Amino acid sequence: MVVAILGFGRFGRALGSLLGDAGVPYRALDPRAGVPVAARANTLPELVSGASFVVLAVPVPRTREALESLKPHLGPEQIVLDVGSVKVHPYADLEAVLADAIPWVATHPLFGPVSLALAERPLRVVVCPSPHHPEAATQVAELWRRIGCEVIEQTPARHDRLMAHTHALTFFVAKGMLDAGAGMEVPFAPPSFQAISRTIETVRSDAGHLFTAIQRENPFAPEARHQLLQALTEIDRALDEAPAEVGPESARFAIPDLGTRSPQLQEARELIDDLDRELMALFARRAALAQRAGRAKAHLGQPIVDPEREARLLAERRTWAEALHLDPEDIEELFRAVLRFSRRSQREPVEGMPSS
Repeated sequence: MVVAILGFGRFGRALGSLLGDAGVPYRALDPRAGVPVAARANTLPELVSGASFVVLAVPVPRTREALESLKPHLGPEQIVLDVGSVKVHPYADLEAVLADAIPWVATHPLFGPVSLALAERPLRVVVCPSPHHPEAATQVAELWRRIGCEVIEQTPARHDRLMAHTHALTFFVAKGMLDAGAGMEVPFAPPSFQAISRTIETVRSDAGHLFTAIQRENPFAPEARHQLLQALTEIDRALDEAPAEVGPESARFAIPDLGTRSPQLQEARELIDDLDRELMALFARRAALAQRAGRAKAHLGQPIVDPEREARLLAERRTWAEALHLDPEDIEELFRAVLRFSRRSQREPVEGMPSS
């Protein structure tokens, strides 16, 4: 199986990295981007020849143009999928150009290069199947799962409506705050702003090439923006017109509470998420070291599992746990899982070694 990627911008490169990590061969074509020599295609026929899947990693407004360029080189045994952040228009383009002749599926990976760099998990992908190509949707879903993604099935309209009130509004608010001068770093800013600031910085990482697409290509984005602006305008007018004696108990200015989630709980959860990201990076380092150990054992002809070493390690971790007033039984159970993870990491580069 070979995956062909048309467009090797930020997401195309990220997809290539995921495919490579999963052992899925790919080739890519993009005259304006640096494609690794081993994966580089120089023409459309070279790109799609023998490919099982052809991925359109091009800006959403160029979807139809890309499909029309590709169609003469495609065969019915291939499957075409897009990765655009909106779905109604690309779905219509796929249907109009490829119709029943070439299997196709519309998809939207709900992650990007920043998510991958932060090792965020789970990676989710929305799949919008065509009723004319149900088997293609099944195969595309399996491809996404193979490279570590969870798959969510949606209709194009349902997807875009949800994205209009989440993705598009987030970018819209972030853009407004930046233009209003609210994106600066303030060392004494309250936690509420710091949380918004983190969102703004995340959006800034992607907004340059996505902002216009998700606002103008999503047919439901204008409605979502106008609803938000109307609500803010009414709140602004009410604040200007409210008598000075109106207090925070006024129903007009009440903000629904968090219910079972207190601000302290929310903050604790955010800190836990940050810590888990650090742990994920440490697990990645541990896996890399385990692979080094696995290669060294292979060179020496030693088995992967070393029962004496593992027993000493677990005893030492129990001692560390006691010093930190942690339950040694819980810590031992945790490190047994870590050892299983390390064994799998060691086996990857030295498959076939004995493991007594």
